[in-house]
Amino acid sequence: MPEESRLVLEAIVVYYESKVQQLETRVKELEDQLSKNSRNSNKPPSTDEFDKPSPKSLRKKSGRQAGGQKGHDGTNLKMTASPDVIERHKVGVCACCQKSLDKQAVIDTVKRQVYDLPPLELSITEHQVEVKRCSCGHVNRANFPLGVDHYVQYGPNIKSLLVYMQDYQLLPYERTKEFVEDLFGHQLSAGTLYNIRQNTFEKLASFEEQLKALLTTAVVAGFDETGIRITAQRMWLHSCSTTKHAYYEAHTKRGQEAMDEIGILPLFNGIAVHDFWKSYYQYGGEHGLCNAHLLRELIFIKERFNQDWADEFITLLLKIKAAKERAIAKGKQSLCEATLKHYRNQYDLLVQKGIEANPYSPPQEKKRGRYKKTKPRNLIERFRDYADDILRFFYDFKVPFDNNFSERDIRMMKVKQKISGCFRSIDGAKFFTRTRSFIITAQKQNINAFKALRNLFMDNSFPSQLISTPTC
Repeated sequence: MPEESRLVLEAIVVYYESKVQQLETRVKELEDQLSKNSRNSNKPPSTDEFDKPSPKSLRKKSGRQAGGQKGHDGTNLKMTASPDVIERHKVGVCACCQKSLDKQAVIDTVKRQVYDLPPLELSITEHQVEVKRCSCGHVNRANFPLGVDHYVQYGPNIKSLLVYMQDYQLLPYERTKEFVEDLFGHQLSAGTLYNIRQNTFEKLASFEEQLKALLTTAVVAGFDETGIRITAQRMWLHSCSTTKHAYYEAHTKRGQEAMDEIGILPLFNGIAVHDFWKSYYQYGGEHGLCNAHLLRELIFIKERFNQDWADEFITLLLKIKAAKERAIAKGKQSLCEATLKHYRNQYDLLVQKGIEANPYSPPQEKKRGRYKKTKPRNLIERFRDYADDILRFFYDFKVPFDNNFSERDIRMMKVKQKISGCFRSIDGAKFFTRTRSFIITAQKQNINAFKALRNLFMDNSFPSQLISTPTC
């Protein structure tokens, strides 16, 4: 074979070998994506579609039967000593001989009580103020009650109900209008609903400002973000949560630019609990990583790559969590040094095992950007480089094992979009996030959300404890 032809054939073979390698790499990437679901990754359950995996809990079985346990205090309707209405049902005739019993004395009364709603209808109150002329000639007029400002208007109860149904129960405008018409026989316009929500937004301006200032002083706070659609564009909803407070804000960006403009993280010096989104590490203070996310990623490595260290890490993290829970149950504030050292040694040994199972050496050819690594290698390096943040919950009992308390606060935003679709305006999103912050904060502090909204409309006030309760 001529030398020139041989060189051409060799070049063709090298080219196709390179192509095959690229295609194999791409096929593996696609297979990895298809292998991910809500149980072994951060994908939401809504993406599982028809191949939804069977739920598998990592918790150990307690050995108890499902449902209420023997001896527990049950809950049911209780008879009240002061019913609102009493209806007496008389015995007219004897069931045996048909003799009249009208003149017979009552020897006993058997009681039954029915809990129900009164007839639902709008009540219209007309306020009339007197006008009198003094002998000196001055005309005097009494004052209308606080909040009665217009010729005809809606009162605080119906306003509170409308805001509650839209911003807590997540009803869109049209269904809210149907709700009012079906229950009260009254028709509302979309403009009225918009104006009521705008009024709520304005009344809560001071609350939002004070809430943000309070959250910057939190000892521990969870941070999260999720995609939302506003005017058919992809934007981001950011949240900051504690056990007593919740704050939401929508922004066009997901990362540091948004966090800077929101203004909580730049002033926050506590422990930030999050899911390893790198933008959070642009801010000072200590960090705690969500171990629920890590457990799902470990499950994926175990299932997809069949690596033993991943399964052993799952067991170890759950053991450490159980050790902390046992200590808390005994009233302890921390664990002894020997216990901490024992589990940390096991942690470091598993990190070394994972590193050895996934060797890595940078390619000879220099190129821009980061070198690509396998998913197991990336995960085990995170366990190596961020060990203190992963185990923060173990060293500091104030830090939770996961970021679920923050994720629960933001999860309903996805439900909102499934019910109502996207927000049709930036203003609508702002109305929703500020009011939602108020409602969820009230709920977390065992304050009736509807009553808190009613007070807001009645006297422009909200419970001071909402923004004075210490964060934790």
